[in-house]
Amino acid sequence: MILNTIQRLSGLLIFILLVSDVIFAQQPYFQSGNDPKPANKKWEIIDKMSDDFDGTTLDNSKWAINTPTWIGRPPGIFKTNAVKVEDGNLKFTAYKLQAVENVGGNRYTHAGALVRSLQSQKFGYYECKMKGNKTFMSSTFWLINTRNEGTGCDVRVTELDITETVGVNSGGASWINTTISNMNSNTHSRNTACNNTPVGSKGDKVGLGGKSWEDYHVYGAWWKSKEEILFYLDGKFVYKIKPPADFDLPMYLRMVTETYDWNPPKAGKDGMNDTQENRTTYYDWVRTYKLVDDTTPDTVAAIPGTFQAEQFNLKSGSVKIENTPGSGGKNLGFIRNNDFTEYKVNVASAG
Repeated sequence: MILNTIQRLSGLLIFILLVSDVIFAQQPYFQSGNDPKPANKKWEIIDKMSDDFDGTTLDNSKWAINTPTWIGRPPGIFKTNAVKVEDGNLKFTAYKLQAVENVGGNRYTHAGALVRSLQSQKFGYYECKMKGNKTFMSSTFWLINTRNEGTGCDVRVTELDITETVGVNSGGASWINTTISNMNSNTHSRNTACNNTPVGSKGDKVGLGGKSWEDYHVYGAWWKSKEEILFYLDGKFVYKIKPPADFDLPMYLRMVTETYDWNPPKAGKDGMNDTQENRTTYYDWVRTYKLVDDTTPDTVAAIPGTFQAEQFNLKSGSVKIENTPGSGGKNLGFIRNNDFTEYKVNVASAG
C-alpha cells in the first residue's frame, strides 16, 4: 500500500536472497469489480506496444513518428517537431504554420502530430492516460490495420477509435460542445475488396464529467472478439460495441492530433493563440495487454530470505519501482496511491 503521505524516498536497492528472478506483473487500470478477464486467465503486458514515456526521446524500437501513407487531413499536416517526450509524458503541441504549405494539391496551415506503434496485435486490452489539448484540433487514441497486409477478402480497413475529441468549438454545430466533454468511441469498416464484406460505422459515447482538456483520464478498450469490444473510462466499464464487420485483423496503435472538416480553424475561436501548455495533448502512459493462461499456484510457499526496496521516484501521482542489483536498473512499473503490485518469484530448487 502506498500512502498519500509519501513525498520522497531515495537510494535504490532491491536485494533478493535465494531467488533466481523477479518479474513485475503489471496489470490494466480497473476499478474494483470491473476487470473482465475470465477465470484462469491473466493479463500479460505487450512491451512493444506499451510505454511510460520517462525519457527525453521516443523509443524508436516501439514507435514511429508520422506515416508515409498519410500526412494529415487538410488543413492540418503532421510535423515531427510537434512531438516531444518530456516530463514523463508524450506531448503533441499544435501550432499554426508560419507559411502555408501546398502538398499534393492540398493547402496546409496548421501542424498536428502522429505517433504509431511498429507492432500490431489482434485481441487484447488497450489503454492510455491522456489529457486533451484546448484547440480546434483533436486528441485521440485508436487502432487501425494496414490494408495491403491482408489477402483475399481481408484486403480491407478496420479502425477502432477508443476515443476522439476536440478541445474547442471554433463556431460550428452545437453537438461539438458535447463532444469536447465526452469519451467518443467508434468502429469503422471501409475500403473492402469483397462486396459481401459489410461497411459502415458503429459507435457510442459517455460523459467525462468535464472538458477533455481539464484533466487526465484513462481510456481503455477490451477487444474481446471479432464481434465484441468493451470500453472503459477511468477503470469503469461504460459500454460495448459490435463492429459493423468482423474485427479479426491485427491493428496498430495510433496517437494523433489532427483536424476535422466539421471543426475548421477560425481566428480567435480555435485556441491557436492560447499557451503552449493548452495547445498540447499529453499522454502519461500507453499500455497494451493480451490474455494468457494463469498458471500461478493457489498456495504460496514461504521463502527464507529478505527483500529490500528503496528509492521510489514520484511520477504523476504514482510511484516508480526499479530493480537495480548494482547499476542500470530495470523499470518494474508504477504503483498508484492506494494500489498494490505483484511479483512472480522463481526460487531455485535445493540440491
